[in-house]
Amino acid sequence: MPQVTSAVVSDSGLRRPGNEDAYCARPDLGLYVVADGMGGHAAGEVASKIAVEVIESFINDTRDADLNRTWPFPYDTGVSLDGNRLKGSFRLANRRLGAAMAADESLRGMATTAAAVLLTPRAFVVAHVGDSRVYLWRDGHLKQLTQDHSWVSEQVRMGMLSAADARRHPWRNVVTRAIAGGDDPDVEMMELTLAVGDRVLLCSDGLSAVVPHERLEAIFAEGRSLDETCHKLIDAANDAGGPDNITAVALNVDVA
Repeated sequence: MPQVTSAVVSDSGLRRPGNEDAYCARPDLGLYVVADGMGGHAAGEVASKIAVEVIESFINDTRDADLNRTWPFPYDTGVSLDGNRLKGSFRLANRRLGAAMAADESLRGMATTAAAVLLTPRAFVVAHVGDSRVYLWRDGHLKQLTQDHSWVSEQVRMGMLSAADARRHPWRNVVTRAIAGGDDPDVEMMELTLAVGDRVLLCSDGLSAVVPHERLEAIFAEGRSLDETCHKLIDAANDAGGPDNITAVALNVDVA
C-alpha cells in the first residue's frame, strides 16, 4: 500500500453556528472521507456522522474480503474488488440513514454528500456522491478529479453558466445526488495510480464553492507542509466570506 502522510482541518466558517461536516482519516485502512450533511436542526450533522461511521466500519470489516464474500449488494464487475468495497460502503451508509429516519421522525429529510479515497496496493480508488470534491496535485498542477453532482455544475458543463456565475448562483447548494436514505445512490467511481510527491485533497463545498480553482492551485504551489496547506485553504474560504462549514483533508504520497 502507498505510504502517505495526512492532515485535516475542519472549521464551521463565519456564518454557521455549528459544523455539519464529518471526516475520516485512517492511514491504517488507507481510507479518507469527507461528508457534508444537510437537513434541519441537527439532522445534517447526524447524516454526515452516520455516513462516515458506516463507510469506515464497512471498509474495516472488508479489509480481507475476496470475490467469494457474500456482498450486501450486487457485485459490480465494472470496478475492482476495492472499488466494490468503497461503493458498497456508500450504499450501506444510505440504508443506515434510511433506518435512522424511520426510527426518528425529527431526522426526516436529512442527507449528506460524501467523497472518499481508498488507497490499496493496486489502485487509488475515488468515490463520491454530491458536491464534496477530490483533487490531485501532480507536477505543479491541481486537477479536479470529481465532477459535482449539483444543479449549477450541470449547467456549467452544458455551457449555460460560467464557473464564476455558478459560485454566486442562488441554487449553488442544490445537489442532484446525495446519500439520503432512499434508493441506492448512484456512486461515481474512478481508479488511478499514485506517484511519489502526489498530493490529494478532499474537501467539502464550503471550500470549493467560494475559492476559485486558481487560488487553490496557488496555495498548493507554495509547497507548505500539509497542515499549513490545510490552514491556508480554510483561511482562503473564510476570507471569501466563510458562508459554509469547511473541511480539508490533504494527503502526500511519500512511497508509491
